[in-house]
Parts: sequence; C-alpha cells; structure tokens
Amino acid sequence: MKAEAILNLYSKVKTVENDSDGNIRAFDIDGNEISIDMNAVNTKATELQTEQDNTIQAKIDLKASAKAKLIAGEPLTEEEAGTIVL
Repeated sequence: MKAEAILNLYSKVKTVENDSDGNIRAFDIDGNEISIDMNAVNTKATELQTEQDNTIQAKIDLKASAKAKLIAGEPLTEEEAGTIVL
C-alpha cells in the first residue's frame, strides 16, 4: 500500500523499490531518485487502506442485506441484485 501511496502523492515517481534494508526508494522516469516524505506516505497509505477496507466491508454488508431480503421475500435494490451470482 505504501508504493501506491507514493505514486498517489508524487506524480513524477514512476518506480518504487524496496532495498535490501527495507528502505523504500522512489525514482522518476529517468531513474533519478526522488526524495519522499515518509510521514506523508504513511498517512496516505493508511487512508488508502481504510478506503479499501470500507469498500470490502460495504460489499459484504450489501450481500448480507440481499440474502436477508431474499429469505424474507422482500424486493431487492438493483445494487443488491447485482451481488447475486447466478
């Protein structure tokens, strides 16, 4: 998620690598190293992870809602119907 955060924060970064010591290095299109603020990267990575977690949970909740409505014989919303695998 940190690589994605770096790519989101630094538009000139084209490559992100982890060196053998676990340090993250970012490079532009010409291979020049770009300095990055790891505090900002960590904050952005946390935001991206939270967004991903929320998306996953929303899908789980939607499927549960669709299942409950099917069991109760209630009509589904279009979004709920879209979660059903036929």
